Amino acid sequence: MSKRLPFLLAAIAVLAMLATIALRWQRAAPVDAPALQAVTLFPQPRVLPGFNLRQSDGTALVPGELKGHWTLVFLGFTHCPDVCPTTLAQLAQAQKLWRALPDSTRPRLLFVSVDPERDTPDRIGEYAHGFDPDTLAATADVPALEAFAKSLSLVFAKAPAPEGVPADQYSVDHSAAMAVLDPQARMAGVIQPPLDPQAIAADMAKLTGMPRR
Repeated sequence: MSKRLPFLLAAIAVLAMLATIALRWQRAAPVDAPALQAVTLFPQPRVLPGFNLRQSDGTALVPGELKGHWTLVFLGFTHCPDVCPTTLAQLAQAQKLWRALPDSTRPRLLFVSVDPERDTPDRIGEYAHGFDPDTLAATADVPALEAFAKSLSLVFAKAPAPEGVPADQYSVDHSAAMAVLDPQARMAGVIQPPLDPQAIAADMAKLTGMPRR
């Protein structure tokens, strides 16, 4: 427990910060924003610092690759026993609901593995596509992942395996919230659990039809 205390304290601090900011966002929502159920939009989108992740097909994922679509970003790892598979299964339901939207503007889901020690590009691709073939999957080295997560106000930390358990059976604590990126690849909002696939799909459809700012 003591080894996980720094992460838990950091997670509590981040959640408290997000709760405070969320109240401000709700009071200062963009005047032209549609009424949303699951997505909390920022008053103004936030430009992200540059990042360079590696996609499951081996190609680079840079900000320009995410432009043109609204994108949900979820951090996780393939050995996750509960939160990750449950979340990706729920998001797969939302993806099926928005699949009727034109491919040129259809929302995207990006799964980013924060466990590069075990999750190769091939592995994360196979894992993510098992839930929905349209899901983007990427990872990077730990410093790049930490910078990317921080830019999205998300956190993760490796949790060592309990005593008596093989060292490679560690877990990774990570944020359950998702970042919402707009078609300019700016951070435009967040989605907090619990998740409602129908509400998420409806919100993403509305945002896709909203005039770009």
